[in-house]
Amino acid sequence: MIQTAGKPVIPPASKQRASAAIRADSEWDLIKWDYHTQIVRKLQLRIAKATQAKEHGKVRSLQWILTHSRSAKLLAVRKVMSNTGSKTPGVDGITIKTPEEKLALAKNLTRHHYHPLPLRRIYIPKAGNKQKLRPISIPTIKDRAMQALHTLALLPVAEQTADPNSYGFRPERNCADAIEQCFKALPRQTSPTYILEGDIKGCFDNISHDWMIENICMDSIILSKWLRAGYVHLKKLFPTTEGAAQGGIISPTICNMVLDGMTDMLKANFKRHKGITLVRYADDFIVTSYSKELLEQEIRPAIEAFLKERGLELSKEKTRITQIGEGFDFLGQNVRKYPDHGKQKLLIKPSQKNIHSFLEAIRKVFRKARSMTAAQLIQILNSKIRGWANYHRSVVAKATFTKIDNTIWHLSYQWVKRRHPKKGSKWLLQKYYKKMEGVNHRFYDTEIREDGTIQEFTLLKMAYTPIRRHVKIQGQAHPFDSKYDEYFEKRTSDKWRRNSKHDNVITLISRMQQDQCPCCKEKLTINQYWYISLKCKTSVGGEYKFGNIDIVHAGCYDKWQPIRNDHTTVKPVTDIKDDLVRARAG
Repeated sequence: MIQTAGKPVIPPASKQRASAAIRADSEWDLIKWDYHTQIVRKLQLRIAKATQAKEHGKVRSLQWILTHSRSAKLLAVRKVMSNTGSKTPGVDGITIKTPEEKLALAKNLTRHHYHPLPLRRIYIPKAGNKQKLRPISIPTIKDRAMQALHTLALLPVAEQTADPNSYGFRPERNCADAIEQCFKALPRQTSPTYILEGDIKGCFDNISHDWMIENICMDSIILSKWLRAGYVHLKKLFPTTEGAAQGGIISPTICNMVLDGMTDMLKANFKRHKGITLVRYADDFIVTSYSKELLEQEIRPAIEAFLKERGLELSKEKTRITQIGEGFDFLGQNVRKYPDHGKQKLLIKPSQKNIHSFLEAIRKVFRKARSMTAAQLIQILNSKIRGWANYHRSVVAKATFTKIDNTIWHLSYQWVKRRHPKKGSKWLLQKYYKKMEGVNHRFYDTEIREDGTIQEFTLLKMAYTPIRRHVKIQGQAHPFDSKYDEYFEKRTSDKWRRNSKHDNVITLISRMQQDQCPCCKEKLTINQYWYISLKCKTSVGGEYKFGNIDIVHAGCYDKWQPIRNDHTTVKPVTDIKDDLVRARAG
């Protein structure tokens, strides 16, 4: 209110809203994310420890504290708003744009009077079969934030109880780990020779609600509300009596927890048999064995009984038993043993189906690029080439890369010829191709920037991608256990050394350290063998960013750790009743 000549003057409503937005903007921007991340991560660490000790009551209490803390609510909203689908509304048509709305959303993430809205159902073509459609359910922004909040409390439990060879939808794990486990289980002459390729029919859509409510360690009232919220399609409301919605933030974690325990079941029932190994990525899995009859008559029925309890069943179309000499496709790779001088040699290559789908995607880019410049086309192609090559760089893919390079080159030549139908091949080669790195006819183009400089774009060659064997993650390692801090730091250091895109970051950090190791004070360069050492460890909320990273010599790493650990130890566990009181007050 403004005082003018003794009379109060009320500002216009638009000015009031503008000033409120400015205050909210500054408040959101001034949030100390490091502080809130550390609070949440310490609670997650305690949840994981309580889960390991099988103190279920303590786990529930700590989860309640986390889901009622302001720090977790802020992080949940930030996660939802940082996703690419944050601009996609649910059935209410609401999207969050301003900092003021983000703060209001974080404050409204309360359990009291919470009622999720139905999901907005859409259908997209399946990757393997364009004629079949996959249902995707889109929650509202508030329901997404609520799911992200409870995922923070559920993830430590899921990681602590997960199967060691489960790799889908888990932090620090990827497809390359699953493929490397296949290589470890099948390479020798004495390795198992039969594989059960398992695929669960409609996994997300058919999970039993009763089983999830009874066995998933989270707030059962909130979970039951999500599961029975229903969905809207073509303006009609449909009830949901089974399944977890594909598209929900918490659904992948719940799906993993539903399928966890399959490894223990196989070990308990078939401990007399050797060579039985389970490798699972989400709902796709393989089981190895020496005997085809054992897989058909005992292991498959045992898995079917395990799934039936959870409301699931194996797909008859995709589940089959294969001999290793015939090979099988798994996660876009073909795993097969080939004859080699009287023996058999295991080779893992990109599958023909995956190669075909990639080339179809490349051809689609060329068809849609008729009005693009060559520079724009090259940028789109390079992103696809880089991603596909990096996915397959850990298997036997050099010959495949060369064939794909040749196919893409011919497609590029057809494209430029279609753009200039009256020009000869000599003119086309001079305008769009040049010699680079000892290779003739590299597809390229130039573009003038806004500042007047010329930028050159050259089509990447997939064959230049180095083939490097992937180092599989340890089966029991997860980021919610402080004893694996050093393991993940060394693993991240190896990734950064192999990937040149991190060179600038490492160089800048080295300069901030005055090009010397903080431990031995000797000269440190990017070409030396070094390790990353975090000042605040990941298990207590530390992140890989400037100000939290030290670069030390590999020989100094173990000496430097005790010094750092003095600053990052977790405070003693406080009494849970005190935490409950603080959570209610906050």
